[in-house]
Amino acid sequence: MPEEDKKFSKQLIGKTVVSKTGKRFGEVGDLIFETRTGELVHVVLHNPTSYTEKLELEKDKESHILIPFSAVIATGDFVVVAEEDIV
Repeated sequence: MPEEDKKFSKQLIGKTVVSKTGKRFGEVGDLIFETRTGELVHVVLHNPTSYTEKLELEKDKESHILIPFSAVIATGDFVVVAEEDIV
């Protein structure tokens, strides 16, 4: 994998999570991964928007909203997710 395609988790923490259509979901608060395989499983949202709260998405034990990492389609200035893969 080319070096420019790699991202450190600290580069994603705090980025705004948006849908392809520009709806704001909140910010990346943390990442959850499978320890045996290293597979990224969820993005933990911090400061979720009222729109996101209404979607009844999966939550962790501390009631943080979880976005499946499989729904992430791009990272850059924002973390872009495919809303149809979440709801």
